[in-house]
Amino acid sequence: MDFRNSESWTAARRRAAAPGMTRRQFVKVTTVAGAGLTLGIVLPGCSPKSGGIVARSGIVMPFVHIDPDDTVTVICKHLEAGQGVWTGLTAIVAEELDAAWSQMHVADAPAKVPMYGNLAFNPKGLVQGTGGSTSVANSWMQLRQAGATARTMLVRAAAKRWHVAPENITVKEGVVSHPASGRKASFGELADGAARMPVPPHVKLKDPDQFTLIGRRDLPRLDARDKSEGKERYAIDVMLPGMMTAVVLRSPRFGGKVKSFDASKAKAVQGVVDVVEIPSGVAVVGRDTWSAKKGRDLLAVSWDDSTAEKRGTAQLVEDFRRLASSKEALTAAERGNVDTALEHAQKRIEADFEFPYLAHAPMETLTAVCRLSQDACEIWAGCQFQTVDQANAAKVTGLKPHQVSINTLAAGGTFGRRANFESDYIVEVASIAKATGGRYPVRLIWTREDDVQHGKYRPLNLHRIAAGVSREGKVAYRQRVVGQSIMAGAPWGGPKGVDPSAVEGNAAEEYDLEQVSITWSDPKAGIPVLWWRSVGHTHMAFSKEVIIDELAEAAGQDPVAFRLALLTGHPRQAGVLKLAAEKAGWDKPFPRGKGRGRGVAVHHSFNTAVAQVAEVTISGNDIRVDRVVCAVDCGIAVTPEIIEAQMQSAIGYGLSAALWGAITLTEGRVDQTNFDNYRVARINEMPKVEVYIVPSTAAPTGVGEPGTPPIAPAVANAVRAATGIRIRRLPFDLAAARREQRA
Repeated sequence: MDFRNSESWTAARRRAAAPGMTRRQFVKVTTVAGAGLTLGIVLPGCSPKSGGIVARSGIVMPFVHIDPDDTVTVICKHLEAGQGVWTGLTAIVAEELDAAWSQMHVADAPAKVPMYGNLAFNPKGLVQGTGGSTSVANSWMQLRQAGATARTMLVRAAAKRWHVAPENITVKEGVVSHPASGRKASFGELADGAARMPVPPHVKLKDPDQFTLIGRRDLPRLDARDKSEGKERYAIDVMLPGMMTAVVLRSPRFGGKVKSFDASKAKAVQGVVDVVEIPSGVAVVGRDTWSAKKGRDLLAVSWDDSTAEKRGTAQLVEDFRRLASSKEALTAAERGNVDTALEHAQKRIEADFEFPYLAHAPMETLTAVCRLSQDACEIWAGCQFQTVDQANAAKVTGLKPHQVSINTLAAGGTFGRRANFESDYIVEVASIAKATGGRYPVRLIWTREDDVQHGKYRPLNLHRIAAGVSREGKVAYRQRVVGQSIMAGAPWGGPKGVDPSAVEGNAAEEYDLEQVSITWSDPKAGIPVLWWRSVGHTHMAFSKEVIIDELAEAAGQDPVAFRLALLTGHPRQAGVLKLAAEKAGWDKPFPRGKGRGRGVAVHHSFNTAVAQVAEVTISGNDIRVDRVVCAVDCGIAVTPEIIEAQMQSAIGYGLSAALWGAITLTEGRVDQTNFDNYRVARINEMPKVEVYIVPSTAAPTGVGEPGTPPIAPAVANAVRAATGIRIRRLPFDLAAARREQRA
């Protein structure tokens, strides 16, 4: 497969075309694009013969391509789901290359490992995927080296052409110059010659104080114009000759199977062309979405619920509570003698925290297109786990993974939903294509109701905590966590002990505690669970930061000072806490007034530290969040404005869950259907958010998720400061919390 013939490359070339370019000029540019310089870092398993970087003849799908027309295209191995990786990763290359931002473009990488593997997921690059806030962090050195190597080869090509020493040549904004003679050349003019240069085994990288693009606040996003003008292509925009559209009727209970079905009425709908059974249910295929949906509404299906989950939320919570009282638990962390310390504590707090299932609810519901032939399967989707999706599609179609090609398109959000071990929506579209004999390409569309009622959810969790503080200010902390394992569904068999994603961000990790015990139990429940923006940190940060705040109050200490005393071994957390407190004016009297309160929380996740101060106003049982001050330490800020946007996004996402979000079940069936009863924050409910980034020269760390964990506890602590009401069950319900506190 020639990467330059792919749809992603075509999209990149469209972005490269200057406004006003004629069709004839565009054809001429793309015709000569076969030449040029193409570079990529060789990962384990790729050809090692060129010392790490090879020209296009060695690797056909590399990281950087410089065309004769002066366009520099960065091949992005990570999904762009609105988090800004197209821009961030391209900026890394452009910085070391000394390119002009106007000549930089981006294209999505195909599914290919180890070339495009996520080194944070697997050091050998055997898994390609996006998640865990790793995109920039795992690509940082890889792309810097690619950019610096390309620059070195361009300089050497110019030196050879001009018969001058390479060290006397400069590069600035895409122009290679020899100041002494006044000669200049563009990247495009030198690309052919550079491709013939020997690849340098070592290149010098810039010092951070030399950066001109990295850290620039006004760097335009590469996807902004296309998305603003409706030109960006998502899976729903893919149109293939003869393509049909499918929707699936799935069991209303998780684990239910098709017993029998009558498709006669569905097939009578004009526009319906096929009705087929697939492993997850019954698919109705039509010439358009409306016909397929009308046909699905008329299906008569009998379901086999013999192995389905039939419990409702209330029963599940009671079962979780019983498990929390049992001795069945695995130890995640233990230091000192917690029981003795709690017995001698001056102040002691005991509490149960409840966290509901949560849907991901991205704005773009799951959509994928599949074209299947006897020896090939091609998929278009906003894929988050390309390697896993490729393997699962191959399995269901009876092909080999290398016979499955994936065209990764932009996704309208995901929050983890597209990264699941079963590749559910990819398997569904491939299954439909197989069941219909590959006679036509198939586009699968999940409706919003499908997304909410048949998804994979942030696990229901119960935390039982006993904590105390001594006269000397020492904290003892015991926590029992009951929550489903996400990793249990991993194809390699899941964790052999404690699932790290179930207990990550616990108090033993986050604070200097000498007396601490964290245990975990995995309840058996048939509700499919999956990582949700910041995964286990979403619930761990809440219970931890609420309890720590209550301990500070019990000890008669300021919440910020109390935390700082427990963070002497965590300088980054202490740093963001001080910064957030300073910018929020924590040391100044807070104009409380009636129903006014202020709260704080700090948390470390995905190698990034975030602290937030929330200001709220309480009116009756209504909570209005007025202002959030957020401080973040994420290493070098590659794209500061995108980092700020991600913090704002994460705060809005976390607020939606804290104030309204809950997936509940009645007799195993999800109660919620759409945004009318699965509430998210409206624009008028979004607080004023101020984001402050800690200056750093350390390598970049995660950004997409770390802003979510602190917001709910910061708001809960602010509510308690305003009203004295303790919130220990999400979503917030002040009326219920008042009743429980009185009881």
